[in-house]
Order: sequence, then structure tokens, then C-alpha cells
Amino acid sequence: MTAELWPYFVLVVIGFLPNEVWRVLGLVLARGLNEESQIVLWSRAVATAILAGVVAKLIVFSSGALANIPLGVRMIAVAIGFSAFLLVRRSALAGVLAGEAALLIGGYYFAP
Repeated sequence: MTAELWPYFVLVVIGFLPNEVWRVLGLVLARGLNEESQIVLWSRAVATAILAGVVAKLIVFSSGALANIPLGVRMIAVAIGFSAFLLVRRSALAGVLAGEAALLIGGYYFAP
């Protein structure tokens, strides 16, 4: 292995593999559970709440290049993405693509 690839190798070993162990363990343990059971519904609600919190944090308290885009543009991009999600038969891909396009266009026109 060349010296240039070592940082990527370390990233995979330390950052990626520990998370994947828990995902695989979750898949093994959840196999055979009824999708309408209370524990599955609760787990889904907790996962959705965590994801919503992360997205809200990214929108309101942005850092890096995203912080240069005005908050109004970020909020409008989220609204457009959510609207696309609802209009295209609850397609997450359509929502992400529409929101990302709105963010890029808004950033192009309104970022300093």
C-alpha cells in the first residue's frame, strides 16, 4: 500500500467499519419482527426524529460553505424538497434532488 492511501485506509478502519458492525447486528436482530409491532414503530419514530434534528441543525446552524447561503434560501430549499417528496409519490430521491437543485440555484444567486 502506498503512503498516499494510508489516510483512506485509516478512515475506513476507524470511521466506517465500527458503524457497519452495529448495522449488521441490527439487521440480524430485527429479522423476523413484525413491521407493525410497537418496538418497530417506536424505533422508526426515534430514527425519524434523530434525522429531523440533524437536518434542522444543518439548516439553522450551518457551517462551512453552506453558512454563506442565507437562511431564507436554505428554508425555501427545504420547502421545495419536501413539496417534491409529496408530489412525486413520496419519493425521497425526488425530494433530495429538488431540494439540492433549489439550494444550488439559491446559493448561486444569493450567496455573497
